[in-house]
Amino acid sequence: MNDNVDFLEKQINSNFSNELSKRFLQYALSTITSRSLPDVRDGLKPVHRRLLYAMNLLSLQPNKSFKKSARVVGDVMGKYHPHGDAAIYDAMVRMAQEFSMNFTLVEGQGNFGNIDGDNAAAMRYTEARMSEVANLMLDGINENAVDFRDTYDGTGKEPVLLPAGFPNLIVNGAQGIAVGMACSIPPHNLNEVCDAALHLIDNRDKNHNELYNIINGPDFPTGGTVIESKDNIIDTYKNGRGSFRLRANWILEKKSSGTWHICINEIPYQVQKSRIIEKIADLILSKKLIMVSDVRDESSEEIRIIIEPKSRNVSPEDIMDTLYQVTDLEIRVQLNLNVLDSNGSPKIMPLNEAIISWIDHRREILIRISNNSLNKTINRLEILDSFLIVFLNLDEVISIIREEEEPKKKLMMRFKLSENQAVAILDMKLRNLRKLEEQQINQEKIELQNKKSKLEKLLKEKKLQWKKIKNEILNIKKIFKDELNRKTNIENKNIEYSNDISLKIEKEPVTIIVSKKGWIKSLKGHSADLDSIKFKEGDELGLYLFLSSLDDLLLFAENGRFYNIPVYKLPSGRGFGEPLSLVFDDIADEKILFLSDSKNEKLLLVSNDGRGFIVNSLEVISKRRTGKQVMNLKGSSNAISCSPVNGDMLAIVGENRKLLIFDVNEIPVLSKGQGVILQRYKDGKCSDVKIISSNEGLFWKMGKDRTRHEKVITTWLGKRGGAGKMPPRGFPKPPKFN
Repeated sequence: MNDNVDFLEKQINSNFSNELSKRFLQYALSTITSRSLPDVRDGLKPVHRRLLYAMNLLSLQPNKSFKKSARVVGDVMGKYHPHGDAAIYDAMVRMAQEFSMNFTLVEGQGNFGNIDGDNAAAMRYTEARMSEVANLMLDGINENAVDFRDTYDGTGKEPVLLPAGFPNLIVNGAQGIAVGMACSIPPHNLNEVCDAALHLIDNRDKNHNELYNIINGPDFPTGGTVIESKDNIIDTYKNGRGSFRLRANWILEKKSSGTWHICINEIPYQVQKSRIIEKIADLILSKKLIMVSDVRDESSEEIRIIIEPKSRNVSPEDIMDTLYQVTDLEIRVQLNLNVLDSNGSPKIMPLNEAIISWIDHRREILIRISNNSLNKTINRLEILDSFLIVFLNLDEVISIIREEEEPKKKLMMRFKLSENQAVAILDMKLRNLRKLEEQQINQEKIELQNKKSKLEKLLKEKKLQWKKIKNEILNIKKIFKDELNRKTNIENKNIEYSNDISLKIEKEPVTIIVSKKGWIKSLKGHSADLDSIKFKEGDELGLYLFLSSLDDLLLFAENGRFYNIPVYKLPSGRGFGEPLSLVFDDIADEKILFLSDSKNEKLLLVSNDGRGFIVNSLEVISKRRTGKQVMNLKGSSNAISCSPVNGDMLAIVGENRKLLIFDVNEIPVLSKGQGVILQRYKDGKCSDVKIISSNEGLFWKMGKDRTRHEKVITTWLGKRGGAGKMPPRGFPKPPKFN
């Protein structure tokens, strides 16, 4: 009974939604700070930091022998990182891949995956040790350079961050997806980053335009060419957000009899070579790449993707221009410099602030290491002074040690020693009492006094600290002098593709299919048998449209956005197609209301709150994946209709079954907006609209195969914004025209 009373007393009445929000926020913060975003100072996430620290404790320095990866992963999982071994090993594998990082943090022995996308061998088969870069990242870890905290189970300690004697964040980049935010930092050239850091040490408070003449753009381990205007690159770095256009590199190889082929020798960063080849082969088979006859892979250690033209009269530039448009031989690499600042808070930083954060961290590490070294020097000098006292009073010291019950206290009182000095004397070995030892102590004391003087001077003068940091940065350039050359070319120009693809894509009839659950695909030919099309379980046909492979598809969704895409870029009819959310951005769970061929026509847009306007289809076209917001919607309202204006009257009906018909000319033509009130409602919202002809009257469906025709419509004629009247008998429930 008492247990039940105690339990009831501990109960707390709370709103379930509030408790759920509170716990989700805790989860989100944990994901952001403990998994997904790197620290701006060392450029590492916790799992990478723990891997390097565990390898250091296992004595896996670059000059030591390799150990099984399973041993490293086991130590990390057992002591520091309470997550699955697969996640830890995957992180370790990436740190060892030369095609993923400019400077690997782990040296791997065995199969650590390849650029084709093949996975690494199991951890029991591979071996690893730290690289030279990892050694720099940990330099000073045992000299009180950084703070330590308890591990997850409280049985040990782990570093909060690493000393980071290497600009890892910018040079190697980082990727991470958190809750509600993400990080994407492409790799950069070490020489440029070091020069930028040296520049910022002297000019941190000045205009940073000079910085962007030092860092030209990203530098990827897989090479390629960044094609972006200088202004765009500078804006991206200043904002900490943006993207870079990255292309594969290729050369023309001539053969006998005037023939030739294209050799692609560098592919974009983090794009799998096998996927590129599969995509090109698929385009050739589906006759969407009519200028190319074959593609093959001749790669060994170097990449060689061979593209054979159908005719030697075709321009290789035209072929590559097409391939850049329809394959991942050209991609957009995102920059989202979203990192944890020195306070552990997520922040999107401009490039200069990220580099300044690293050099400030290096100064803090220098001060901590210098203070630690100074304290050790002072302690050693104190002990050396006690040793000299022994040599000057040898007989008396020996007598005290032999005869006194508490020799430590006696020594401290007699010679005014500290406790450390007295303990050092008592621990002193007899063989250290020889004459030569006294000379060595005096020599060591002189050296330590000089060291102490230098350390005190260094800690007092900021200029000396920055000078030492500059020397450290110059030393990084010296260590890696053979790896400072750029791998990625930079071309500061804008690229505009020709819209005429009729010579590159074979023209053929296609049927566009959009299911009710938002899956899209294209079928060859103008399919009349729509009932035979297969959909995922629980899904069915939504909209369809007959087009040509050279047409552009225009879609309108209930979020008020128009989306546009060339038909040849749509997924082919094999399988169920692809979700619209993979083809476009900001379209998840949105219902598609309308399909068109992007030709010049007037379209009526209507929302469920009874507002609408007419727009010209040419003004709504946008090549962006996010589409174009044309109809502005307020609150919970959404678009319910988009229809061509192919009549002179508009019929509109509300959920209250009131029908109104008025002249289309009363509806304004806008480029975008919320629209005007078409029909007013006391209760409910707009249910459906239809463009009709006054000569033909009103039609509506009565069933699957029956249609009702009301030729005389004068009863429901009115002005825009009216309430309307009840529809004729037999009008559908709920009120719909189709």
